[in-house]
Amino acid sequence: MSNRVGYWINSSILALAGDRDPVEIITQKARTIVLNFAEEGNAGPPFDPFAIAEFLKISVVPREDIRDARTIHATGGKFVIEFNPNQPRGRVRYSIAHEIIHTLFPDCHERVRNRATHEAMKDDEWQLEMVCNIGAAELLMPIGSFPDLEEQSLSIDKLLELRKKYDVSTEALLLRFAKLTKNACCVFSASRKESETDHYQIDYAITSKSFRTALPSGLTLPKTSVVRECTAIGFTAKAVESWVLALGKLNVECVGIPPYPGKQYPRVMGVIRSDKERLSYERKLTYLKGDAMMPRGGDNRIIAHIVNDKTPRWGAGFGLEIRKKWPFVQEDFLSWASLHGAALSLGDLHLSKVDSSLSVAHMICQHGYGPSAKPRIRYKAVKTCLDKLGEIAVKHNASIHMPRIGCGQAGGSWTVVWELIDEALCQRGINVTVYDLPNSQPREEPQLGFDFSGMKSAYE
Repeated sequence: MSNRVGYWINSSILALAGDRDPVEIITQKARTIVLNFAEEGNAGPPFDPFAIAEFLKISVVPREDIRDARTIHATGGKFVIEFNPNQPRGRVRYSIAHEIIHTLFPDCHERVRNRATHEAMKDDEWQLEMVCNIGAAELLMPIGSFPDLEEQSLSIDKLLELRKKYDVSTEALLLRFAKLTKNACCVFSASRKESETDHYQIDYAITSKSFRTALPSGLTLPKTSVVRECTAIGFTAKAVESWVLALGKLNVECVGIPPYPGKQYPRVMGVIRSDKERLSYERKLTYLKGDAMMPRGGDNRIIAHIVNDKTPRWGAGFGLEIRKKWPFVQEDFLSWASLHGAALSLGDLHLSKVDSSLSVAHMICQHGYGPSAKPRIRYKAVKTCLDKLGEIAVKHNASIHMPRIGCGQAGGSWTVVWELIDEALCQRGINVTVYDLPNSQPREEPQLGFDFSGMKSAYE
């Protein structure tokens, strides 16, 4: 996301981000929460925001005399989220997720935070609400959720249909679509500038993988832009317009969504597409039936696998097969591990050479080994190792080959792991091949609904 100097003025945002991009920071903080939550063995993604709140030791209490939800700072230094149980289920989920994000700001304890209204709304308070909306979207539709969005080129009408199907906000659905789709597009949020009648500005814009031109926050849209036709929640508008010279003609599709607290006019969420950005995203990840220890191709190749942080000697899974086929690779890892003493650190990576064109990357991303009630995978370590692997692959112009890493004894979710692979490797232009043995059947990971078994009888 692009940002104009001086655009962010809200004190809570500045306390969180300083001169850094608050959208990027809050997205990463929200992602850390859901990955830590997944590592505890919780079902999903998607995840139940009530369960996430419990995981974070935030009390959630029903209260019918408030409009949506609010966060208060209780005695003992803990937060309490109060919510109205009479609101529609989707709205309740979104409100809880929104309030969880409020607690990530360092000054949240200073006053009551309300989801829908602020008794003492400041002129810049909408910026805080906007960033919390983005964080809430990351909790409700996190990494690994709804991968079917990747294959679709969707109109605003179809996206609104999917919003109802998934029972999430328009904003959450569009942000997830932007992150997954292979098509060149950009999702934007715009609002009416109160000081200038009929003028709208870009609050933020998230580009897809293949959309190269970023729209800066604060960009003023043409006075005649079709976004001004979204005068009510749910109103849609479509047109071909020119916003930025570098993008040429834009196909604009947008919809009115609820306004920021204290504001009169609806916000507008939309998707833009440009002929100049028509290049579609070419996935560099290929699935094959075969053996990852017999990687295809004749270029420089790196086999990647995950090992644990407790013992350097591989006694099961893919590591054991490597040990059997190439004993000297196991010995090389043992020698490297001995330099670290007894500690193997999560996120560390070691490269062993097999021959002049083949190497094996050992990524320490599994905490311990053996039977466990909780997954042993550590997603943050997976991301760290994949980033390191990406740098190595680019430097040596190498392709990457692997089994479905982290999804065997480590207990990880492939829908999460493949998205980490996509971000760290594929989007750098690195070719990745994933191998399934001919007689194996990859574990299906259906998208789960939210578990409201704990609130149905009490609040419905």
